[in-house]
Parts: sequence; C-alpha cells; structure tokens
Amino acid sequence: MGSWQRLLLFGGVSLRGGGGTSVPLGRSQVLVCRRQLSGGDSETLKQRRSQILSRGLPKQKPIQGVKQVIVVASGKGGVGKSTTAVNLALALAANDSSKAIGLLDVDVYGPSIPKMMNLKGNPELSQDNLMRPLLNYGIACMSMGFLVEETAPVVWRGLMVMSAIEKLLRQVDWGHLDYLVVDMPPGTGDVQLSVSQNIPISGAVIVSTPQDIALMDAHKGAEMFRKVHVPVLGLVQNMSVFQCPQCKHKTHIFGADGARRLARTLDLDVLGDVPLHLNIRETSDTGQPIVFSQPESDERS
Repeated sequence: MGSWQRLLLFGGVSLRGGGGTSVPLGRSQVLVCRRQLSGGDSETLKQRRSQILSRGLPKQKPIQGVKQVIVVASGKGGVGKSTTAVNLALALAANDSSKAIGLLDVDVYGPSIPKMMNLKGNPELSQDNLMRPLLNYGIACMSMGFLVEETAPVVWRGLMVMSAIEKLLRQVDWGHLDYLVVDMPPGTGDVQLSVSQNIPISGAVIVSTPQDIALMDAHKGAEMFRKVHVPVLGLVQNMSVFQCPQCKHKTHIFGADGARRLARTLDLDVLGDVPLHLNIRETSDTGQPIVFSQPESDERS
C-alpha cells in the first residue's frame, strides 16, 4: 500500500469527526504607576484587560462549500511538502471518485502548485466577484502563482501577505468540496497562524526528511499546531532512502528513520515513507504528479 494511501486510511478516521530599550523608572514614576494600579483605577484596568482578553482569537469561520480542510506543512523548506500535498490531493480523489477535492497553495512567496499541477492562466471571476479555481486532473486549484508572473518575485511586507491570504481563503468560489488540501509555506509564522486561527482545520500533516536539521523544524511545526489546537495527524518521512537503479543498493542519504524517532517523541504516527527517486522529481517538474501519471509504480508508495 502506498504512503499516500496509508495516509488516507489514517486520516479517514481522524478526519471525521517590536522591542525597545528598557528605561529605568525614577521614584516619581514608580509612585505614579502605583497610584494608577490602586483602588478604582486598578479595577478599571482589570475590566479593560478582561474586555480585551474576552475578544480572544478571531472566530473561526468555515470556507464556504468546504467540508474538511487538511493542511500539509513543514518546518523546513525543500523537504517535499508541496510534492506531498499535490499527491495527497490526487490520492484522495483516486481513493474515492465520488469526492470533490481542492488544492490551495498559500505559499505566497514560493508557489509551487501551478507548475506541479501543470496549470497556467488567471482565474475567472464569478457573478459574485469570486475567483474560480483552475482545474486539472480533477482537482480544483488556487494559488498566488495564478495571480502573478511566473518569474516575478513577490516582494511584500506582512500586511500585504495577510491580505493575500485572506483573499485566498475567502474570495474563491470552491463550489462544494469534500476535502481541501492546503499547501502551507515552511516555518511557523504569520501565514500559519492566520490560516490556523481563521478556519477550522480537520488535521495537519507534517513533512520532513530524516535529517536532523529538518527534524528540528518539523518538531517546532508540530508543536505550533498543537498550541493553536489543530490535530496533528502524523508525519510523512520524505526522501527516506535512495535505491541505486543499477545495483539496487539502498543508501540513506539523509539518515535513517529520523522521522520515526521524532514521531515517537511526539506520540504521533508515521503516515508513510516516500523514497528519494528520480521519477518523483521528474513527474513533479513536468506537471504530471506520480500518483496520477504512474499510479502503479513503486515510487508512488
């Protein structure tokens, strides 16, 4: 059984259901502070604080038409997160042809979905002025890559990125989807928090190579999702082993079973091992993901 298929079986159960310099205070300033924090003033501050805290995090609002959201994340870039997200979406569709699947790329600075899904062009607008996803291999796709030139860098500050994320989450006409797979950017920053806090997420899949450097950041990624109360479905160990096509000797280029050790530490499951293989790279680069183009190959597992 393939890695992405094993991931589906596991997920199927789980998815139901600014600093400044410190300045010392003089005695008079301390007295003023004490007076402000005493008596009625203290009560006023407490009430104000309670009002602010009562607002809490932004209320999660489901994406219209989407039943369940699965995020695919990694702490470190370059570990095969987008490849996993694309093939997971295709595996969901292949596993049950009655299910409608979508793929959302929220990696604003480095969108990969257009190339991997062999899609180009700008989204059309619906009568409600919502962007319509582009479609290929039966998967509805949306990405920042459809909105900018392929070679144009996105040189934006945080507020502009957050505005783009809001549009990708709220201004897309998905129709009716059973699953929306979200390809997250690497790291644990603003985008991850914004997505996690604004929409209900059924589960997160963490992708890592067995290498210690990648595992350090994967650990942080898993802990971040736990802090924002997103269930972590498990880890995918990508590039787990390389097998020489000539002599068939296996070499663990990035180390052996690192993700399995991390999974034990975090009390998580390893959802699958994906080998380092030329076919996976070639099919991704040509926009013909291996789960679609070579569904019976050993490398899809």
